[in-house]
Amino acid sequence: MLKAVILIGGPQKGTRFRPLSFEVPKPLFPVAGVPMLQHHIEACAKVPNMKEILLIGFYQPNEELTRFLCNAQQEFKISIRYLQEYSALGTGGGIYHFRDQIVSGSPEAFFVLNADVCSAFPLAEMLSFQKEHGEPNSFVILGTTSNRKQSMNYGCIVENEETNEVLHYVEKPSTFVSDIINCGIYLFNPDIFQHIGTVFQKNQQDMLLEEPTNGWHRAEAIRLEQDIFTALAGQGKLYVYKTLGFWSQIKSAGSAIYASRLYLNQYHTTHAERLASNKEGGPKISGNVYIHPTANIDPTATLGPNVSIGTGVTIGAGVRVRESIILHGATLQDHCCVLNSIVGWDSTIGKWARVEGTPSDPNPNDPYAKIDSETLFRDGKLTPSITILGCNVTIPSEVIILNSIVLPHKDLNRGFKNQIIL
Repeated sequence: MLKAVILIGGPQKGTRFRPLSFEVPKPLFPVAGVPMLQHHIEACAKVPNMKEILLIGFYQPNEELTRFLCNAQQEFKISIRYLQEYSALGTGGGIYHFRDQIVSGSPEAFFVLNADVCSAFPLAEMLSFQKEHGEPNSFVILGTTSNRKQSMNYGCIVENEETNEVLHYVEKPSTFVSDIINCGIYLFNPDIFQHIGTVFQKNQQDMLLEEPTNGWHRAEAIRLEQDIFTALAGQGKLYVYKTLGFWSQIKSAGSAIYASRLYLNQYHTTHAERLASNKEGGPKISGNVYIHPTANIDPTATLGPNVSIGTGVTIGAGVRVRESIILHGATLQDHCCVLNSIVGWDSTIGKWARVEGTPSDPNPNDPYAKIDSETLFRDGKLTPSITILGCNVTIPSEVIILNSIVLPHKDLNRGFKNQIIL
């Protein structure tokens, strides 16, 4: 028997995803036509003998999350439950706090997946790898190869090249350690809780010696990466399975467009029915495009590559959309152009308007390059990135918006470049 745990964080996280995370919890933001979390759940549900999927986070239960869980349970015919943390407990503290729920039913192993990653999720391969490597009670980290410079933005793994044992682990080192990085996807067995418990007890002892704090340094706030993996490395218990499949973080809105491209490409082998095709009387499709069945699109429009069209979207004559996500209820009026952008819920782009951003893609000439998780500002200026239109934004006809973040505003009758418009 197996279980899976998905760590979904909470509203204090995902600040780089604003303003989109104001309207919907980040894990439910649609990527390639379905909520980000659904890709994780689909992958877990395919693993043989998977009995339950637990979501752990500190979002307040809300109607949107409840509806998603009910629909997912019905679609995938598997128990899916949400366990709410009382505070942000870290990647290790959350699973330790709910350890009784995880080990209920005596699973032999369980996966832990971070919600803000996009991956082919080679979970079955990790299981096979775990059986072939190390002791029966060993743990597995999913790893991938990065370039030297970007590797320092991730957890770095030094492995024994013959056995794949993790010999050394450093989270975001200041100098180069290894080009093998942590993907945020793990395979554990219940023994992991003994190791987390040791850290918990040490934290408790340390707290007794300290002055009362504001509560942030709780004993249960434990990080798998810094507190557990660093200690386990070199002890013959931790191994790395290196994937050749796609992987990326989804930290910013720009990275959501890149993740959408990766998932749309995967649909050729996993969900061909989700990909639009050129049909008589339909729009011109170029490359991989997802169109929700409720969308109304003029046959003279051109969509793609890497375009996702949400529910109830209306697209007029001669519209051009490329490398973009159009969220539900949006209207793109005749002959407007949308490139490298996310158009928010119920927003409108007027006739002949142009909304364009700067791609956040990895270096195409480097096979090991990852997407850079840019901060919103650099040197006091808005970092050039994709353009984001928030909820209920109206862009008047013939206006040009470049590399900007736009929230509902009274005066949009002129163009903007590299601006946050509130």
